[in-house]
Amino acid sequence: MNQIQNNQHYFKFGLFFAITAVVFWGMLPIALKLSATFIDPVTLTWFRFFVAFLVSLILQKLSGNLYQFKHLLKIDWLKLTMAAIFSVFNYVSFVYALDYLQPGPAQLTFQSAPFFLAFGGMLFFKERLSALQMSCFATLALGMLLFFHPHLDFSNTSTNQLWIGILIIQFSALSWTSYALLQKSMIKKLSPGNILLYIYGAGLVLMIPFSDFSYFVHMNMNQWVIAVFCAINTLIAYGSFAQSMKYWPTAQVGATVTLAPVFSFIFTAIVVALGWWPAMIQSSPLDMLSLTGILLVIGSVICVQLMPLFSKRAKHRVSQACG
Repeated sequence: MNQIQNNQHYFKFGLFFAITAVVFWGMLPIALKLSATFIDPVTLTWFRFFVAFLVSLILQKLSGNLYQFKHLLKIDWLKLTMAAIFSVFNYVSFVYALDYLQPGPAQLTFQSAPFFLAFGGMLFFKERLSALQMSCFATLALGMLLFFHPHLDFSNTSTNQLWIGILIIQFSALSWTSYALLQKSMIKKLSPGNILLYIYGAGLVLMIPFSDFSYFVHMNMNQWVIAVFCAINTLIAYGSFAQSMKYWPTAQVGATVTLAPVFSFIFTAIVVALGWWPAMIQSSPLDMLSLTGILLVIGSVICVQLMPLFSKRAKHRVSQACG
């Protein structure tokens, strides 16, 4: 009985943290689009890491968890450093890919990342995927294609630009996957907060040579609000993502991450309806194919999330019946 209750608690905690990460990632594109008018992507990413590092350092100091770093081996420090490098690659490369692809196709192309994450979990952590779960990933991919089909017209983009953009996005997706898998491999030795603390700190150092701090001198109050929101978004989204990896298998977390573009569309529609920033934030109406895609995506994610819990409950009932 206690095992079932623990599984339920793990499911609820994992669901809460995963959805929190997805919601904040859904908000982020709007803020990033607004920030493009007053700061470059690398400098903004440095600022996001800087704020996240300071807050994480304070929280970890107050919680008394910094001692965990004393017990790390050389291989652990190497994993953390590689995770930080991949995290920076993910942030920066995705932004540069937008020079070659429109945001819609770029977001769609990046949805390969959860698939990389799920198969990475199978390869490195021996996590199992049932045939039904594998079929859920297939319907999830179909749903993403249907949802973004209005953005799949590449007729205005040259062939070279298209393939360069796709390759950069795949590099970004693989970087994100590598970061996530390295983070998961360290969960038993470091708390999620300590892992992110190191990643933020190392990222700060890596990006200094490529950042232009003169932007901060000329920013007004509204621009500072946007920049600070982007920084807080990083702290909450990646902190929640790290916690979700502690409670859920990699495949379930990866499936949930694919909801981020859907939430991004929802928040965009709200902003447009309220008439905020009409010159920069615009939304296109959904047709039946896009609505069908949303239903497929949500249905697939729910199926992947709930199936392990139902399976464990079924096995528990069978064992009780046999006993």
